[in-house]
Amino acid sequence: MEHAPAWLINTLIYLGAAVLVVPLSKALGLGAIIGYLVAGIAIGPWGLGLVTNVEDILHFAEFGVVLMLFLVGLELEPKRLWSLRRPIFGWGSAQVLACAAVLFLVGCAAGADWRVSLVAALGLALSSTAIALQVFAERNLLLAPSGQAGFSILLFQDVAAIPILALLPLLAVGSAAAPDMTGWERTFEGLKIVGVIAAIVVGGRLALRPLLRWIARSNTPEIFTATSLLLVVAIAALMQFIGLSMALGAFLAGVLLAESEYRRELETDIEPFKGLLLGLFFIAVGMSIDFGVLLAHPALMGLVVVAFLAIKFVVIYALAKAMEVPYQQRPVFTLLLAQGGEFAFVVFQAAGPNVLPPGVASFLIAAVALSMLVSPLLLVAIDKWVLPRYGAHKPTGLEEISEQQDAKVVICGFGRYGQIIGRLLTAQSVSITVLDHDPDTIEALREFGIPVFYGDATRLDLLRTAGAGTARVLVVAVDDMEQSLKIVDLAQKHFPQAKLVVRARNVTHYYQLLDRKVAFIERELFESSLRSARSVLEAIGWPAHEAREDAMRFRRRNIELMLETYPHYKGDRAQLIAVAKKGRQQFQEQMAREREERRQRSGANWDRDRVEEERLP
Repeated sequence: MEHAPAWLINTLIYLGAAVLVVPLSKALGLGAIIGYLVAGIAIGPWGLGLVTNVEDILHFAEFGVVLMLFLVGLELEPKRLWSLRRPIFGWGSAQVLACAAVLFLVGCAAGADWRVSLVAALGLALSSTAIALQVFAERNLLLAPSGQAGFSILLFQDVAAIPILALLPLLAVGSAAAPDMTGWERTFEGLKIVGVIAAIVVGGRLALRPLLRWIARSNTPEIFTATSLLLVVAIAALMQFIGLSMALGAFLAGVLLAESEYRRELETDIEPFKGLLLGLFFIAVGMSIDFGVLLAHPALMGLVVVAFLAIKFVVIYALAKAMEVPYQQRPVFTLLLAQGGEFAFVVFQAAGPNVLPPGVASFLIAAVALSMLVSPLLLVAIDKWVLPRYGAHKPTGLEEISEQQDAKVVICGFGRYGQIIGRLLTAQSVSITVLDHDPDTIEALREFGIPVFYGDATRLDLLRTAGAGTARVLVVAVDDMEQSLKIVDLAQKHFPQAKLVVRARNVTHYYQLLDRKVAFIERELFESSLRSARSVLEAIGWPAHEAREDAMRFRRRNIELMLETYPHYKGDRAQLIAVAKKGRQQFQEQMAREREERRQRSGANWDRDRVEEERLP
């Protein structure tokens, strides 16, 4: 390997570390991000020492954040972005200023120079856009109130990083301080910034779409992928040239293309690169942790990390309440914004040595990196111990069902599945009582005038109050399998007069309901998938009646096959697989015979019709 190029060896190291550590981290329930951070520590200067040029890798890996914000911009149409202007500049500025003010006062009270305290406070007030948006996306929270609020604040932080960097030369001390710019130079810099942003806006509107259309006509997918990457790289380079955030420029470009017909193709092309580069970014963050500083002052480092996380947590939690973020989402929202961020590295590196004394910048960078390492662990702790407690208490403003109900039908769970059932029943003037424990769903449905009661349907007292004791039917439409089975067990024990209609998540859930002798079971996606299959058959030339017959025949055979395999699902898995394979093979052979019979019948009919035509005068 001594003659192998450096890029090949480094690529082998990064990919090997990621492939070994990240799946292990996921298996332990720690998530992918902490796996990347640990991989970085392992191969970095304080681990095995396989990689030493950490800063170069970190600069390159920051492009993953750029790609991520471009994809976020693609999801936001200009109208929607305009509607977020108040939370971006209102709540965003409130978060940065409030956190920075408290951290600044604490730093001054601790005896630090006011300049050091100010730079440290401004850097620590920023959060990790990469980690926060990644977690919001993994938890499907980007469109939830916490995701929207977090996105607005993070976007403002990207904007705020620009004036913070501009402030650093004014705070510089000593001979290395940056010379004052003349009025003409300041004017020129301002015009340059305005001109580049205007060029991106105008170019995005007038030039990019025709360019993408022309590239698409060439029917060369690899060139379209290259064009997508070129677009992001060019805009990032332009923003870097004028001293603005590359991520902000990429986000702006994404917003301009959000209404383009090529939006989905751009997303598809860039998504794999974003994932790899974000992983590389987190590896680089892990490598950048200076354990020498940590080992030299472990108690002080621990105190600083705990203190700034605690201060930001308190401030941001209060802000979350003021923003009316749903109470179940507040712990995750607060933690994701409390940790340090990647822009803090840029601020602290740019500040030293003219503003920050020697060693202080390294200390603060290590503190930020440590907070990013600890945050995924804290997230696991929140999921395990905090959120279950939040779920056990009712949210403010939503009273549990308290008055006795007497509807014919009680529906437990009113998501997409339960709503269809409820709407059909109410259209037929059938009285229903609905229980759901999701505050967001309840508030949204109440706006449409649909009466939904807050309550956990696994509680016997709430089921009694909802009228399960006199109801003719109990619909179990919750999406959690364990909760579904618990409700079924309660109903069969305490409300035997109620017929159970239950939503099954999958075949295993279906079998577990069969164990309980439930008569009416429907798999949640089975019927809609069958209709889609019918549409596919019709689209490739099947006559509509034959497509319907084949789909219904498949439906009947699928149910029969499930009943045939049911006795084996708890026992011999090999026997279950053998029975399932044999049943599918028999069904395929039966369908093939029927297709051949239809073909022969249609051919005989065609011959008979032709003979009749020849006999006609």
